[in-house]
Amino acid sequence: MIIDFHAHIFPEKIAEKASANISKFYDLGVKYNGSIDLLLQNGKEIGVTKYIVHSTATKPEQVESINNFIISEIKNHPEFVGFGTIHQAYENYAAELERIKEAGLKGIKLHPDFQKIEADSDLLDPIYNKIAELKLPVLFHAGDTRFDFSGPKRLLNVHKKHPDLIMICAHLGGWSEWNESEKYLVGQDVYFDSSSSLDFLSPEKAEEIIRNHGIDKVLFGTDYPMWNHKEELERFNKLNFTQEEKEKILYLNAKKLLNL
Repeated sequence: MIIDFHAHIFPEKIAEKASANISKFYDLGVKYNGSIDLLLQNGKEIGVTKYIVHSTATKPEQVESINNFIISEIKNHPEFVGFGTIHQAYENYAAELERIKEAGLKGIKLHPDFQKIEADSDLLDPIYNKIAELKLPVLFHAGDTRFDFSGPKRLLNVHKKHPDLIMICAHLGGWSEWNESEKYLVGQDVYFDSSSSLDFLSPEKAEEIIRNHGIDKVLFGTDYPMWNHKEELERFNKLNFTQEEKEKILYLNAKKLLNL
């Protein structure tokens, strides 16, 4: 069994454009066009049984339509576990967050770089408080040396201000900022996912970060459509973990966190 904790999905009519925009933003070649069919096809090859799926609202007027899309797709695909989105300028955030939970979504995805707000901004404090009240985990995009929105130090500030907020810091705590992740986040009471990291770090370095952070607080993720599931699993299997440790990262930790 494998749970892919980090998969982006988009409505069919915009999937290719959305994937191209991601590719342009990161100046990286995106493997796929973001279609749901390709996600399921690639995941099936390695035995993925559940996908944590999400998208990010870059404008407040996108919030409800994106959440409606995710809600509809978890109904259409029992393999999907949905995370909703919220935006700092969306006025009725409390009602929308309640609607997200009532609809069966299991968490929230935030991308401070796309949403152009510092993760530890005071503007987000009321939203974090409501999310914590609802006991919804937040999957943060973490890190980027080009920007100062989602760096590990800012995410640590969020954790200190909101210790009851369940935080998942993607990309081993900081894409392209793994040294900063080691300095500020490793060992903290937050989760990491492995997405968009294993192709950039040596197996030895990735294993060191994961072990120092704690096997029980790491989740396997692919960042589809960025990467191929088979290749990501091959990279993961190069890490020197026991079978028991691998099973925790590949699915047991996610099952426990989301009560699946």
